[in-house]
Amino acid sequence: MLNIIYTMLDRLTRRKTLDQLKANLEEPEHGGKLHRALTGWDLMFLGIGAIIGAGILSSLGTGLAGGFDSNYGITRPAAGPALVISFLITAVACGFTALCYAEMASMIPISGSAYTYAYATMGELLAWIIGWDLLLEYAVSNVAVAISWGGYANDLLKSFGLAIPGWLTIDIRSMLTTTKSFVEAHPGVGFVEKLNWVAQCKAGIASGPTVFNNWDLLNSAPMIGNFPIALNVLPMVVTFFITLLCIVGIRESTKFNNVMVGTKVGLLLMVIAIGIFYVKPENYVPFCPNGFAGIQAGAAIIFFAFIGFDAVSTTAEECRDPGHDLPFGIIGSLVVCTIIYVGVCLVISGMMPYTAYAGISDPVAHAFTSIGMTKVAAIVSIGAVAALAGALLVYQLGQPRIFMVMSRDGLLPPWFSRVSEKYGTPINATMLTGLLVLIPAGFMNIDEVVELCNIGTLFAFIIVCFGVLILRVRHPDYPRRFRVPGVWFCAPAGILFCVWLAYGLPHATWVRFVVWLIAGLICYFFYGFWKSKLNLPNTANVKN
Repeated sequence: MLNIIYTMLDRLTRRKTLDQLKANLEEPEHGGKLHRALTGWDLMFLGIGAIIGAGILSSLGTGLAGGFDSNYGITRPAAGPALVISFLITAVACGFTALCYAEMASMIPISGSAYTYAYATMGELLAWIIGWDLLLEYAVSNVAVAISWGGYANDLLKSFGLAIPGWLTIDIRSMLTTTKSFVEAHPGVGFVEKLNWVAQCKAGIASGPTVFNNWDLLNSAPMIGNFPIALNVLPMVVTFFITLLCIVGIRESTKFNNVMVGTKVGLLLMVIAIGIFYVKPENYVPFCPNGFAGIQAGAAIIFFAFIGFDAVSTTAEECRDPGHDLPFGIIGSLVVCTIIYVGVCLVISGMMPYTAYAGISDPVAHAFTSIGMTKVAAIVSIGAVAALAGALLVYQLGQPRIFMVMSRDGLLPPWFSRVSEKYGTPINATMLTGLLVLIPAGFMNIDEVVELCNIGTLFAFIIVCFGVLILRVRHPDYPRRFRVPGVWFCAPAGILFCVWLAYGLPHATWVRFVVWLIAGLICYFFYGFWKSKLNLPNTANVKN
């Protein structure tokens, strides 16, 4: 019995050597090789494209003003103008992690990102968990980006007099969001009970606006019995076209991204340059209305605004000089975005009192509209559509490459690792990722998506920081084009910051995360455990 347990544990913790990981790039049976076409500047622009997106354009208002979240039944404390401290704390936390990603990427230039790093340091089971976890970061975060894009695009269409029926611009969960007063009077009302309340409101027994925040949309929606029809169409449309672009090729995708990055950076610099003249010092008082609790809650929310620099590592097999270009792209993109974020936060929080942003989904445009600068607000909306499209593109590039590498290792079926001979992209994995984003984007709520994405990313960051320390002990002399300065301070600091940020997330998010991991373990033991390439006789003992 002990031998069986020992054998099982040995198989779950077996690792791939660094040389094996690099050798995998040359094996022809992997379904084809990716095209090496990207420079360090391309990678930095990809990182900026991924980072600047839904986070700064949407979560800024929630971070400043806090507010009640009926999905979780909690009230988030407002950070107020002290949100700029939340940004700096989050930037430092991500900076420690970015340094670790840069060292790992320079050592292991494989497209699997944190999944590959975990395979080399902590074994197959944890590598699978991270690979499964990265599905939360890339595919799930893309759902949030697509939903946010749909909101801005819908506002832009309205400004041109093109109205889409309201029930085609919202998900069912958001449509059925109840008011704060209703939740206080009827705690614990579930989805089915909300449908009964819909029927009562339709019959005039209860007041619709008193029960539902979006009663106007709900009242105009087609019904199937007591069930209202709701479908967020615009996010599904943009996901379809972005997926097609990702299939066509990496060069075409990066050219599109570069244009989007130029647009969004120019937009945010314009916001800072114009908005600074409308800053009122009195709006910075009180600076920190809820103390450290507000700062932590703000950091946990706006962490989503920094996700993306790690996506650069998924293009490792498509850049010309991975050892130099990957660290340059990862660190450079984070530095540029941090400077821009701090400037935007200081300006927006100074233009109006922080309480004025409560419940505002487009805080940047709202700030300019409130002072009568509607033309600037319109430009912000146009820039937001471009910014979110760019972020959507980068995430759609990242997830298929992780699927591809996991398939090479045998943990997913060979279908995932097929590379198109015509386009040089992982075509099957890209199409599947498109579906994994397109369908939920039409039906899910952005708040629950963002929370899940945050916790999944934090978990991956922690593993990468641990991985750097393990390789420093196990392979101190292995070639590293980039080394983390003060690694025994930076890596533990990155871990502690990530744990602190995760602690600020709601309890319900942790429950969903655990359920997600359990589902992943079931998939691994039904397929990956038996099909792993390390089961082959010549790779049975690969621990090093």
